[in-house]
Amino acid sequence: MALTPRLDMRQSQSLVMTPQLMQAIQLLQMSNLDLVAYVQQELESNPLLESVSDDYSGDSGSSDNNGQGTNDAQGADQANSANSDSSDGTNSEGAGDSAPDPDLSDQFSGESPEQMDAISNDLDARLDNVFPDDSGPQEQAGPSLNDPWMSAPMRDGGGNPDYDLETVLAGEISLADHLEQQLMTAIADERKRIIGQFLINELDEFGYLQTDLAMVANRLGVDEAEVSGVLDILQSFEPSGVFARSLSECLAIQLKDLNRYDPAIAVLLDNLELLAKRDFVALRKLCAVDEEDLSDMISEIKALNPRPGSAFGHLTVQPVVPDVFVRQASDGGWRLELNSETLPRVLVNRTYYAQINETAAGKKEKEFLIDCLQSANWLVKSLDQRAQTILKVATEIVKQQDAFFAYGVTHLKPLNLRTIADAIQMHESTVSRVTSNKYIATNRGTFEMKYFFTSAISATSGGDSHSAEAVKHRIRQAIDGEAADSILSDDALVKLLRESGIDIARRTVAKYREAMHIPSSVQRRREKKAARG
Repeated sequence: MALTPRLDMRQSQSLVMTPQLMQAIQLLQMSNLDLVAYVQQELESNPLLESVSDDYSGDSGSSDNNGQGTNDAQGADQANSANSDSSDGTNSEGAGDSAPDPDLSDQFSGESPEQMDAISNDLDARLDNVFPDDSGPQEQAGPSLNDPWMSAPMRDGGGNPDYDLETVLAGEISLADHLEQQLMTAIADERKRIIGQFLINELDEFGYLQTDLAMVANRLGVDEAEVSGVLDILQSFEPSGVFARSLSECLAIQLKDLNRYDPAIAVLLDNLELLAKRDFVALRKLCAVDEEDLSDMISEIKALNPRPGSAFGHLTVQPVVPDVFVRQASDGGWRLELNSETLPRVLVNRTYYAQINETAAGKKEKEFLIDCLQSANWLVKSLDQRAQTILKVATEIVKQQDAFFAYGVTHLKPLNLRTIADAIQMHESTVSRVTSNKYIATNRGTFEMKYFFTSAISATSGGDSHSAEAVKHRIRQAIDGEAADSILSDDALVKLLRESGIDIARRTVAKYREAMHIPSSVQRRREKKAARG
């Protein structure tokens, strides 16, 4: 058979990942902090987008436990909100499939005259603030920010709405700054100060010195003994334990400052690996002490700070901000409400678009305006659809885990993504993206949405399966309630759980125990005996 080239026409269907579709998927799995940063970036790059003020009359989305929910937190743009209705279970991955018509008659079709006047008046007011009338001399009501006696913080905060004087005054001092202040008063010799400054710069975030002294001496061209002498002075600085080269040295410095350093505790610090293994018998032999003295030394070590530099210059930990609130309704059910503070609210300024479009001269300018308008319309639609999808998934989770909210973690049921996806007619990948980095505030605390998805453990009598999280809770309760002379082994825990109707293997119990950072029965017995003395 001869091989000859030919032309064929074939028709097929395929999903094309357009840039807008990819961005819609990314929006769905963003946390509230990432979403705010993304919207802020869009506001800066798109002149047709405007942020809605806090006093805007839009309500946050809410839903009861029957699964019906609405959300108009992003509904400032009435025209686009009417075109995007996510309450029918439409997959949010389809956001941005169709581009809006740039025709002005269609763009203004959803705006009432009162809304158009409000937008126009708001735009005029902003233009008046940006371009004040400078036709005549202005009377100066106060001192000029250019005066030489005006401090820099006052100059910076004079016209900056984001300026926060409390943040400036409450600024944290770094570990290096704290040590440099002590260096200036403790060492007068300029040569030794240079060595001390070099060692300060070599500290890690926890206050440990990870650099070899021979390398420091070689780089500075001095004797290693001189570097060691400066290090001895630096190790007396506050906080106690800084400039240590190991954990045992850090603890030894703190014990010396407390006058609690003796040969017995020195041996204990040299064998911290045995302490980590809770091998108290070997430690008593090495330290030549009894159980009571060993228990006292261990208590002293526990009271020390293994990371002395962590209190300086650290980043402020941001608290978890829930995306959904779950409250008990008057009829005994559960009411869900989206956290409006985590939902960026934006609108499309079509008045500004109309004004600029009339004066646009070239083709490139018109194309740029159309692209900006399409991007703005897509963002408003995607934000609204994202909020609706989060509310829909959260509502179904609460419906499936109703017993958990009513009775606690022991009643947490096994749940997977497919169950939620089938119930709300969405794809599993969509549910997975929605539950990533999203939190629910409940009457029992704030939980990540993925917390409610746990594997199933079968029951001994063939009844309903048990949630893995509920089984972990039972294991922790049993271990917390054990007596010092009756430590529960893994086999004993298996027997106890099977008596409660949970069919579980010993290796599964050991895996759950290790996941909760609970030591073995042998280690717990040693620890409780040492604590009892």
